[in-house]
Amino acid sequence: MPTFAWIILALIVVWLAAGIVWRYAARRRSIPCPPGLDFFLENRIAGAEALRQIERARLAGGMSVLDVGCGTGRITIPAAQRVGATGCVVALDIQPEMLSKVARRAAQNNLTNVQTVRAAMGLSEFQERDRFDRAFLTTVLGEIPNRESALNEIYAALKPGGILSVTEIMVDPHYQSRDTVRRLATRVGLRVEQTWGNAFNFTMHLAKPDA
Repeated sequence: MPTFAWIILALIVVWLAAGIVWRYAARRRSIPCPPGLDFFLENRIAGAEALRQIERARLAGGMSVLDVGCGTGRITIPAAQRVGATGCVVALDIQPEMLSKVARRAAQNNLTNVQTVRAAMGLSEFQERDRFDRAFLTTVLGEIPNRESALNEIYAALKPGGILSVTEIMVDPHYQSRDTVRRLATRVGLRVEQTWGNAFNFTMHLAKPDA
């Protein structure tokens, strides 16, 4: 086998091994994407995917939106632009560096409807009730050690009839399968409304029943 092929194979093995270790460690403590790697989150592909998620969620003016694990704001910023001044977006993350970047981006885009909140989901730190029309979990669910508790908190925060949009990509070390997301959602009372994509890259909409 040529040397180049061996190098590629070695890189694949290292990537897979790192993913397994990261996934195992994430079951014991939250390990979000480090701020220094945020360039992976800010590119044309990620931006286009964020816009697709917003379109699928049918965001409209005046809506309240929760972006869980907002990172650098790839969902937060276009969502805030979509819901307008009469709406609001709460950008939630456990890393103050990420929240600072979101705040700067909001200011650069003259957005006054973005609120940043530092909190960890699943630890009873977020106590909103019946406030949000939409919530987003974009490649974040697997970073949360207590996923069911986190989904319970999001369920409580959604308005009756509100929708949680979950997106997972297999290359993410924290990847959660469609079956896993569906099972966890069912446990907390969310129902699957619609799913796009395939096993490697999917978005699933989970609806909170109407009152």
